[in-house]
Amino acid sequence: MKEKQRRVAWGITGSGDRLGETIEAMKQINKQYQDDVRITVYLSKAGDQVVKFYGLFKGMKENFEKIRLEANSNIPTLAVQLQSGKIEFLLIAPATSNTVAKLANGISDTLLTNAAIMALKAFVPVYVMPCDYKEGVTVTQLPDGSDMKIRVRKEDVAQTKKLAAMDGVFILEKPEDIAQVFQKYFRPEK
Repeated sequence: MKEKQRRVAWGITGSGDRLGETIEAMKQINKQYQDDVRITVYLSKAGDQVVKFYGLFKGMKENFEKIRLEANSNIPTLAVQLQSGKIEFLLIAPATSNTVAKLANGISDTLLTNAAIMALKAFVPVYVMPCDYKEGVTVTQLPDGSDMKIRVRKEDVAQTKKLAAMDGVFILEKPEDIAQVFQKYFRPEK
């Protein structure tokens, strides 16, 4: 008899920065661990808009069995599933500076911030890939494929550092780092 798949929750906020790369990384991970892990995608309201604006929703739907859309801070019932031990960990990637600041300050008024705060209370690890990781100028890609320079402010980086200091929160710098998290939990035999 086949072992039951373990579960992971992947939350996407309204950040377009590295969104395409993150989705590609997660598609590869989903394929690599398909027999062992079920990844459920949770889109915040803004995440849903941005994924569609970038034209990435169809590709996600083709690669992930379950995609859930935020109705409010409790629907779908992600926090309950995390607290009851049904989900191994919560991954929020990419995370907007707004989401990072809310988490760093204990504000849980959206699906993903509420789920993260409740997960931490239940000792469930939360992995966050902030779009504002390091102060300075960076280049992000717009939906039309063109590049845009953006300034990562010291105030946003300060919130990322504050979040990184919280028990149970692990900060990821780039989409490539996500694979290491899955390897840590699920180590495929190859």
